[in-house]
Amino acid sequence: QVQLVESGGGLVQAGGSLRLSCAASGRTFSSDAMGWFRQAPGKEREFVAAVSWSGTKTYYADSAKGRFTVSRDDAKNMVYLQMNSLKPEDTAVYYCAADYGSAWVLRGVTPKYWGQGTQVTVSS
Repeated sequence: QVQLVESGGGLVQAGGSLRLSCAASGRTFSSDAMGWFRQAPGKEREFVAAVSWSGTKTYYADSAKGRFTVSRDDAKNMVYLQMNSLKPEDTAVYYCAADYGSAWVLRGVTPKYWGQGTQVTVSS
């Protein structure tokens, strides 16, 4: 059974930082791109960032560029999202996601595997 379990969310003041973690199990993820999405109240889910199966390529939404860093550690089956200079508009539930290859990232296709999400709240 494939599981993606997020952690690291919480309440932080604007300008602060958080590091989200995603523990993956039940599948070999070394051939999967892994990434993060978020959904704010009343808004559609949106792509935030992803890292290729090799770890050599990263992809970011414009809102995340320069502030967020996505990374992975295949030895630990983990993917991370370091978020700096957080803004109130970053408030959302953040979801870890994964699927085979990187095509789903490049084509904007919904990935197959999802976590349950972790809440990030940024106060002004």
